Amino acid sequence: MRKSICLLAAAGLLSFGLTACGTDTNTPAAKTPKIGVILPDSASSARWETADRKYLEAAFKQAGVQYDIQNAQNDKTAFQTIADQMITGGVTVLMIVNLDSGTGKAVIDKAKAQGIGVIDYDRLTLNGGANYYVSFNNVTVGKLQGEGLVKCLTEKGVKNPIVAELNGSPTDNNATLFKQGYDSVLKPKYDAKEYTKGPDQSVPEWNNTTAGTLFEQMMTTAGNKIDGVLAANDGLGNAAISVLKRNGLNGKVPVTGQDATVQGLQNVLVGDQCITVYKAIKQEADEAAKLAIALYKGETVSGLDSVKDTESGKDVPSKLLTPVAITKANVKTVLDDNFVTKAELCTAAFAAACTAAGIA
Repeated sequence: MRKSICLLAAAGLLSFGLTACGTDTNTPAAKTPKIGVILPDSASSARWETADRKYLEAAFKQAGVQYDIQNAQNDKTAFQTIADQMITGGVTVLMIVNLDSGTGKAVIDKAKAQGIGVIDYDRLTLNGGANYYVSFNNVTVGKLQGEGLVKCLTEKGVKNPIVAELNGSPTDNNATLFKQGYDSVLKPKYDAKEYTKGPDQSVPEWNNTTAGTLFEQMMTTAGNKIDGVLAANDGLGNAAISVLKRNGLNGKVPVTGQDATVQGLQNVLVGDQCITVYKAIKQEADEAAKLAIALYKGETVSGLDSVKDTESGKDVPSKLLTPVAITKANVKTVLDDNFVTKAELCTAAFAAACTAAGIA
């Protein structure tokens, strides 16, 4: 009898779009957005944990979506295990910073086989086929580094300087793009015999300890006759600076970097590093979060850039942001953008340098 009443009541309520007498257990509940993010490590650059995680979490919380952010700590097996757990755990979108294109592609293939949308965050997975790619114009990052080093060498009046290059990981497509950018500035100098090309080595996995060892070897081989160092990020730059300090050459030999880490900015303030490159990671995280949420909702995104995957030959819909060169003259820009705080940057050892740079 109760079943008949329920059916009658339900019939009467249908015209109002309502339901009656409980929920049909055979009807699946509406999915709640769940976005999985895999960061690469915390050793190669402080940014992944101090900036990217923070900004992605804030963007997801503001949008009211569930998320799971984990860090592979530069372990390819852990990277794949985390991905498998996220895929079986029901993520609807996966955002990755690959450790190399091979393992990145394997993860993307698994995700796409389950109908999960994928975003390459910061690093493009070659031949991966991600739905979107969000990063900075990494060739421009390299150009800014090259131009910064040239400016510093010119200001020091160094004639026919010997330039060493500490490149990023050979498995990271971004490192390839950075080198493309700074070599476009330096190679004409080498070809014109204005500069002498010194040691040129890649640093596996962006390992800062390895970078220090490699640069020590470079200095020994060159008899300490290295006049400038194109280091691909702040961590590698600091590794070179540590070696220069032991030889009493810090501040005399210009060194580059990128990421605008606290350490990199401090090195810039005291003159041990001539330039870093600021990438507004909040913008990158916000853009990636927007695309992740759009993927979940099945929305089409327009107005994107396009990046050619050099292995597959396909164009990947992309959002590329603009980097900014940071020298002692404009360090304050990074603080004004709330990327780092005065308390973090202007510790006792750097207080005077901050004051001299106009950081009140």
